[in-house]
Amino acid sequence: MGHFGPHILSSHFQPIYSLSHMRLVGHEALLRAHDQTGRSVPPLDVFHGCQDDRALAACDRLSRMIHLGNYARQQRHGEWLFLNIHPDVFQLLAQGVGASYLQQVCQHFGVPCEHLVIEVLEVGGKLAGYFDQALPIARSLGIQIAIDDFGAGHSNFDRVWQIKPDIVKLDRSLVAKAASDRRAQRIVAQMVSLLHECGAMVLMEGVETIDEALLALDSDADMVQGYFFGRPQPLLAPAHHEPESLRTLYDDLRQMRLRKRDEHHASIAPVRHAIEQARQMMLANRPLEEACQAFLGLPQAEVCYLLDADGHQIGHNLWSAQRQPAQGAQASPLLDAEGACWSRRPYFRRAVDHIDQVQITRPYRTLIGAHQCVTASVAFRCQVMGQDVLRVLCGDIVWDGG
Repeated sequence: MGHFGPHILSSHFQPIYSLSHMRLVGHEALLRAHDQTGRSVPPLDVFHGCQDDRALAACDRLSRMIHLGNYARQQRHGEWLFLNIHPDVFQLLAQGVGASYLQQVCQHFGVPCEHLVIEVLEVGGKLAGYFDQALPIARSLGIQIAIDDFGAGHSNFDRVWQIKPDIVKLDRSLVAKAASDRRAQRIVAQMVSLLHECGAMVLMEGVETIDEALLALDSDADMVQGYFFGRPQPLLAPAHHEPESLRTLYDDLRQMRLRKRDEHHASIAPVRHAIEQARQMMLANRPLEEACQAFLGLPQAEVCYLLDADGHQIGHNLWSAQRQPAQGAQASPLLDAEGACWSRRPYFRRAVDHIDQVQITRPYRTLIGAHQCVTASVAFRCQVMGQDVLRVLCGDIVWDGG
């Protein structure tokens, strides 16, 4: 416990768990503040009350000293301690504070530098240069760097490439949005994959419900933190803690995936059947317009089109009656697709690799409207003017499902 101005400062620690190991791997130290009457004061109010950079640095430094002291007294080893540091203070490492200060602090409290994870927000402007110089100073001691609140505000992947953090913490607002929005779920999963390719582990913070916990597991996040697994407390969670909520989560994920698969198969079965029926009719030398009639009669059907062996479109799009584009539609420049080359599209490549087997894509933004679609495709060989040729039949449906 410590005093800063009229405020009494103390620590709470929130546990952080590895999803793969299903056990505790560390804690984040969180500042708690009260006034002289015992009334709780938001930590941000404490920092915002600092009148200049010197006061801000002093408050930030004091909070870390309190956290390290409270952590050290509980004699925990072999775990990470996540410490928030204000970016304006972090960049002071490159302006005279240096590595020796950090090393002395860690030695004083008996906490190995290698067990520290410094959480920083992204910065720009004139401080960005000092910030970037401070990074190797911290890393020279074995301290790991985490970007906090990624996905909120002005977060961008360019800074991830530059900073090369060890850990990226996805912001609570992103987690809450994705838990109830299937389109956002796919975006989060792709974001996690991209962050992994950037060389970072991903920690999903602010996990408060089972749906958000399943999102973290399903999107391949590495670690989780939030009320669903453990609330901030003055005392650390038990060493190697394995919460029951985490162990049962894998069974919940399996059930969720089975349910989603069954729902998807049920919704896509008529599409598969109709595109396969169209293929059979074209093999029987029926014209494209007739072959696609059943597909275009589906409620969500939008368009059918035929590609050659190189992915070039043969003829114009065939539109369903209910999806005919309006005169002067926003997508007008893209509606005439005769001769367009779709060879780079997954629905073409997968169809050519699996001839006579219907392929279904993931949902994606169509070029012919402000909505998502799913494409069904099937490649087949047929006779055209006495020659054996490859054709790929494609059909798009409007997709507003999961």
